[in-house]
Amino acid sequence: MPVPHDVAFFVYDGVTLLDVAGPAEVFKEANRFGAAYRILLLSPTGGDVRSNLGFRITVDGAVSAGAAPGTYLVPGADRYPSTPIPRDLAEAVRVPAAGAGRVASICTGAFLLAAAGLLDGKRATTHWKVTHELAARCPTCRVEPDAIYVRDGTTYTSAGVTAGIDLALALVEEDHGPELTRNVARTLVVYLQRSGGQSQFSAPLQGPPPRSPALRTITDLVTANPSADHSLTSLAKHLNVSTRQLTRLFHDELSTTPARYVENIRFDLARALLDQGHNATRAAALAGFPGYESLRRVFARKLSISPAAYQRRFSTARRVNAG
Repeated sequence: MPVPHDVAFFVYDGVTLLDVAGPAEVFKEANRFGAAYRILLLSPTGGDVRSNLGFRITVDGAVSAGAAPGTYLVPGADRYPSTPIPRDLAEAVRVPAAGAGRVASICTGAFLLAAAGLLDGKRATTHWKVTHELAARCPTCRVEPDAIYVRDGTTYTSAGVTAGIDLALALVEEDHGPELTRNVARTLVVYLQRSGGQSQFSAPLQGPPPRSPALRTITDLVTANPSADHSLTSLAKHLNVSTRQLTRLFHDELSTTPARYVENIRFDLARALLDQGHNATRAAALAGFPGYESLRRVFARKLSISPAAYQRRFSTARRVNAG
C-alpha cells in the first residue's frame, strides 16, 4: 500500500473555485492509478467558505501549525491583487507552510504567498495580467511572466486558472513518474505538458501612448500601417531627426528600440490574422514580415511555439479564404 500523501488546499471567502477544483481533480484521478493522495480543505478559522461563484465550500478544518501536509496549495481569488492581502489571511497562509513538504500557488495565489513572505528571494510566476504587479509587491522575487509554472526548491507557483492543472500534473509526475501521470492526463483530456509559455494566451501589445508628440506621430504611423517600410532610416526621415535621436526617444519613453517596436506591432497584427483564420504565410505578408520564416522566428522567440501551433489553439472555427 502506498503511503498516504496529504494535499491541503487553503480556502477562504472569494477563492477561485477552478483554482481548487482543477488541481484537486488531478490528484483524485491519480488515486485511480495507484497514488494515495488525501485531499484536505483548510480555511483560516475552520469555518466553511464561499467561492467566487457563490458556491459553499465545506472544509475539513482550520489551518494549524501542527499539520504538516506533503503538499500545501494556495489558490487565488478575483479580488487579488486589486485589493491588499489582509494581514490575518497572510498569516493563515504562512502557518502550515512551515512544515509542508512543498508549497504551491495557483494563479493570483502567488500574491498570498508573497504577502506571507514565502516568495522572498525566489523565482515565481502568476497570471500574465498581473506579473508586473507581483514584481512590484515582491521586489526580491524574480518574476517569470511567460512561465506556465515555476519551481524554486520546494516552492511552486503557476500561471492563471487552468495552469493549476499543469502544476498538479507536474507534482504527480514528481511523485509517481511519467507513466501514471500520462494516464491521468489522458483521462482528463489535457496535455501532459503543453508547449509554449503563457504569452500565447495574453492580450495583444497595449501600453500608454508616448508623451512626446513627435514619437506619438511615429507610433501612430506604424500602428496604422504595420506592413509599410518602417526602417530606422525611414522613420527618422518622417520626423526629420537623426536615427540616433529617434533611437534615444524610443529608449527613453518606451524602453525599446524602433525595430523591436515595429516587430511587436507586426507580431500583434499577424496573431490577430491567424486568429481570424488566415494561413501563416498570408498573415506574415499582410503584417509586413519579409516572409513566413521571419514570422516563425518571432513566434518561437516570443511564444515558444510555431504560428501553426498557435493557430490550431486559438483561430476561429470559420476559416478565411486567403486565396
